[in-house]
Amino acid sequence: MPRRTAKNVPERIHNFGAGPAVLPLSVVQAVGDALPNLMDSGFGLCEISHRSGTFQSVVDSAMERVRRVLSVPDDYTVLFLQGGASLQFYMTALNILDDGEKADYLVTGGWAKKALKEAERVGDATAIWDDSENGFKSVPSNDEYTVREDAVYVHYTSNNTLYGTQYHHLPDSGGKPRILDASSDIAGVPIDVSAHEIIYAGAQKNLGPSGVTLVILSPWAMERCGDDLPTMLDYNVHASKGSLFNTPNTFGIFVLDQVFKWLEDNGGLEGSIARNRAKANLLYQELDRSNFWAPHAEMDSRSVMNVTWRISNSDLEPIFLEEADAAGLGGLKGHRSVGGIRASLYNGCPLESVVALVAFMQDFESRHA
Repeated sequence: MPRRTAKNVPERIHNFGAGPAVLPLSVVQAVGDALPNLMDSGFGLCEISHRSGTFQSVVDSAMERVRRVLSVPDDYTVLFLQGGASLQFYMTALNILDDGEKADYLVTGGWAKKALKEAERVGDATAIWDDSENGFKSVPSNDEYTVREDAVYVHYTSNNTLYGTQYHHLPDSGGKPRILDASSDIAGVPIDVSAHEIIYAGAQKNLGPSGVTLVILSPWAMERCGDDLPTMLDYNVHASKGSLFNTPNTFGIFVLDQVFKWLEDNGGLEGSIARNRAKANLLYQELDRSNFWAPHAEMDSRSVMNVTWRISNSDLEPIFLEEADAAGLGGLKGHRSVGGIRASLYNGCPLESVVALVAFMQDFESRHA
């Protein structure tokens, strides 16, 4: 296994970072080709006007690919915004809730908790299920919570990036509209877009670089948008201009388009689902093989995107991370609020990287057990 030293640095390490995350190599190469001259326009990718016909074709292509890969209904609106999921925590509530109206939140991790906090600024938002006392080791089954009868919507976060849990079912919403933060598993797991009124996702995990946010809205959501909202926080403003009300993240939208092209060229959503399951299964099999490793998430809530674990002898964790980094396995340190070890297996992460990680884990255990 190659070791990374000052004199011997591999061109690309095995990147398990949680975001910004690894991109498919063909996408990176396409970006490199476009940097000096985008689509034979004579303008570089970072120099092209967002008002040009060339860039309009990029936006159109990206929107069409999103619709095809994710089977977005024709009457849904697709937007490319900025501010990440963190802005959508507030923007969704601001557009959908009137003063005093109720919204119910399923709190399965740190990001879901932050989404709730922002919604509380707008209306009567509350957690109808919260796993914080259990250390965020699971997601709820449908019989573990009750949706308020007068709630306007139910919000949930499909994948818990920090703690490594994930829904493997569509949460019951009591007949209320669903709003979904799909930032860390979109285009990598099964999803029924038509079962949701708003889906939002920061691109920097599964869809591209940081700085662009995919937002998908149903006709119900567009009709609910309030009046006299701040211009940049009004979905209708952005929809009326095809995501070009102001200068968008032109670079990010191009990369997102290339990622969706890669997805289409490699089996579409079904191909992505199969690859991600294979990667996760390989890593979980190793984690379950011995008591040397201590996975965090409960078995039926395990994420296929973010695998989190500790070493039973926690004193070995910094040694593991240091040796892994030296071996060309990067981005494995758990989030600062959680600690431990985390391997993010996003769409761009190849199976070969997981094979290399498992081989390193087996070698490490043999030397430290």
